Amino acid sequence: MTMNAKRRRAHAKLAALPGVRALRRPVSPGGSDEFDLYYVRTGPKTAYPLVVIPGGPGAASIALYRGARKRAAAAGLDVIMVEHRGIGMSRHDDAGADLPPEALTIDQVVDDMAAVLDDANVEKAIPYGTSYGAYLAAGLGVRHPRRVQAMILDSPVLSADDITEVRNAIRTVLWDGTDSETAELAPKVRRLVDQGVLTPAAGQLAGAVYGFGGPALLNRQLDLLLRGRRGLWTVLDGLARILIARKAPYRNEPDLVGRIGFRELNYGDVPDGKPLDPAVAYREFSSDTVEFESEPYDLVAEMPKFSWPTVVVSGGRDLTTPPAIADKIAALVPQSTLVRLPTAGHSVLDAREPAARQIAKAVCDGETDALSGRADALDALPASPPIRLMTAAIGAAASVESVVPRVVPRLVQRVAPTS
Repeated sequence: MTMNAKRRRAHAKLAALPGVRALRRPVSPGGSDEFDLYYVRTGPKTAYPLVVIPGGPGAASIALYRGARKRAAAAGLDVIMVEHRGIGMSRHDDAGADLPPEALTIDQVVDDMAAVLDDANVEKAIPYGTSYGAYLAAGLGVRHPRRVQAMILDSPVLSADDITEVRNAIRTVLWDGTDSETAELAPKVRRLVDQGVLTPAAGQLAGAVYGFGGPALLNRQLDLLLRGRRGLWTVLDGLARILIARKAPYRNEPDLVGRIGFRELNYGDVPDGKPLDPAVAYREFSSDTVEFESEPYDLVAEMPKFSWPTVVVSGGRDLTTPPAIADKIAALVPQSTLVRLPTAGHSVLDAREPAARQIAKAVCDGETDALSGRADALDALPASPPIRLMTAAIGAAASVESVVPRVVPRLVQRVAPTS
């Protein structure tokens, strides 16, 4: 999307926010063309600011995380967030056109972060990356190790081979039900897959409901589906597709950068032909699927060289970047502290913001070693407000749908949002 009048007005409002700055960056390596890369810094300035890196690729920083930054500042945290090239305020070249595909690589994004630290006169920082953002944080450690004071890797990505662990996790939990928590769910999931109701994309939605709402909430949804009550599920599926694939200007813009995940991190691996394959779901969700070429870093080889304290945060119910990946990373990094939140799902930064904020505060205060002993207390903190509201709304809607006449869910299916 080229810069139009409506977008220009939104851009100007965000650029006027306190702490927002732009610096000139090359559009592509070795080229003479430049563009404005934006970042924001909030909170009391310290020697080692927290560089918060969202997931995606597609999540914006400046608009989407305004509330989170305000709460972090109130907790005394010095936060820098960089608007990822190809997204939001950093989407366009000087002519107002979208950045070209060659401008959008992980190496260039990582170098942008180092350039922001230069512009902010920061010698060292504490990158906090979640999901895809954790890979970028680790990339900063690979390409610019002297800029890292400590590191937080939340729901981390390790390599292009992660898809194997993701498949194992979602099938172990939802298909096999080997855990006592999901033993009741698995037979229902298998029946719904056999009926063609739980497609791979629907399996991703089931995994998300399990992650943020727990097995009881998912169990209620599965019971409704088995009874042919699909109204609420249809609404949830439509909303999920909007959140994942549809562009929301200055908040979620995967249309240009989504290809990074496929080209460099193998998001759309070759389907293995088995049930609930996340690779099939990712290909279905994406509007611009490209084939995998190569990943930029060998983190398995590089992480043992990390010489700073690293906190690895993992949700026990995360089926997007499951705990097995976090365990591998904790074993690779010499000064690692693993913090497992048993009832959390994917991205503690987004789903359990109070816990993420306390973890960040501890790392900034040099209290990393104590965090592993605080895992249960951190897990007991409330979910982020949007997650609490969504969970309550889904539970209430499920209760209503279970008793209303069947004609109502059918009407809901006709008007549900679609991608």
